[in-house]
Amino acid sequence: MSEPERWVTILAGGIGARFWPLSTPRRPKQVLPLVTAEPLIADTAKRALAIAPLERVVLLSGRELTATLLEAAPALRGALVLDESTPRGTGPALARAAWEILRRSASADAVMVSLHADHFVRPVETFVKNVETAIAVAHRHRMLVTIGARPTRPETGFGYMELDEELRPGVRRATRFVEKPDMLTATRFVASDRFLWNTGIFAWRAQDLLEEARAVAPELARPLVHLEAGDPDRFFKEAPALSIDEGVLERSRRVAVVFAGFEWDDVGSWAALLRVRERSAEGNALVGDAHAVDCKYTLVWAEDGAVVAYGMEHCVVVRAGNLTLVTTRERAADLKKLLARLPQSLAGGVE
Repeated sequence: MSEPERWVTILAGGIGARFWPLSTPRRPKQVLPLVTAEPLIADTAKRALAIAPLERVVLLSGRELTATLLEAAPALRGALVLDESTPRGTGPALARAAWEILRRSASADAVMVSLHADHFVRPVETFVKNVETAIAVAHRHRMLVTIGARPTRPETGFGYMELDEELRPGVRRATRFVEKPDMLTATRFVASDRFLWNTGIFAWRAQDLLEEARAVAPELARPLVHLEAGDPDRFFKEAPALSIDEGVLERSRRVAVVFAGFEWDDVGSWAALLRVRERSAEGNALVGDAHAVDCKYTLVWAEDGAVVAYGMEHCVVVRAGNLTLVTTRERAADLKKLLARLPQSLAGGVE
C-alpha cells in the first residue's frame, strides 16, 4: 500500500487563563516560553514540520490570535491558516480542517495528524516514530487513531481510554472513554493496565473523520453544508460547542490507540511546570531572577524584578506585569474562579 499524503493540524485557540498573570488576551499562553526557552507554539511547529511539509500544515486558531501566533513561530509562515469566527471547540475546528484538506488534497486518502499547541513532548524522535505508526493504522485500517500515554499519577483533569483487543503490536482498540474521573476512579485506572491517558494527539484519514461525524454526530455533520457552500463563518455560527472526543470518538466503534513511547504532559496550569521544567534537588522550578530558600516543590517565576520564596512547599509564585500571584499547586488549576472574583483592572480581560 502506498504512503498517504500527510497533513498536520495545530489546535492553537484560547488564551490560557490558568497562566494568569503571565497570559493575557494580547499574549496568550501559546506564545509563552513555558516549557523551553521557545514559545509553546514554536515547539509545536518543530514537531509538526517533522511530520509534514509546511504547505501541508494547518494552523487552527481564533481570528484575533493569528498574527500573534505567526510572530512567535515564524516557521509557520506559509502554513494554511483556518480561523474560527465563533469559538466552538475541537469538534467543529477539526471537521472544518478535514473538509479543507480533502478539498485541497490530490488524494482522497490524505491523513491528517492533529496536535495541540500546549503539550510537553520528549523526545521528538520517539514522538515522530509513534505518529508514523498512527498514520499507518489510520491509512490501512480506516481507523480513528489516538495516541495514549501510560498514566504516571491519578490525574483527575485528564481523559482516559479503556483498551480492548490488540490490532497489532503496540496498537489496541479503544472500548470506552472516561473524561476527568474522580480521584478514586483515577487511582483505580493508574493501577490497571487497561487504561491510558488520552493525549489528544490524533491521526485519521480526513475522509474517515467526516464519514464518522455524519454517522455518529449529526449535530456536527448538519452544518457541513455551509462549508460546501463556501461559508465557514455560518458553519461555525451554527455548529455546536463540542470537543472531537465527546462528539465523535466517544460514540465511535472505529477508534484505535497507539502506545506513546515518549514523555507527554498537558501544559494546562502553573502546576504542570513543576512536572515538565528542570527542577532543583528540592523539586523547585525557578525561572528568571527567582530564588527559593528552604522551599520544596515550589515554582517561582520572575518575569520582572527579583522574586524570593522562603519556607514554602507545593506553592506557585508568579511575578509578571506588575502583578504577583501566590497560590498552592492544588489551587493553581482554579484560576478561572479567582479571575471571576477580581476587578477587571487586575484580571486584565482574561476570563
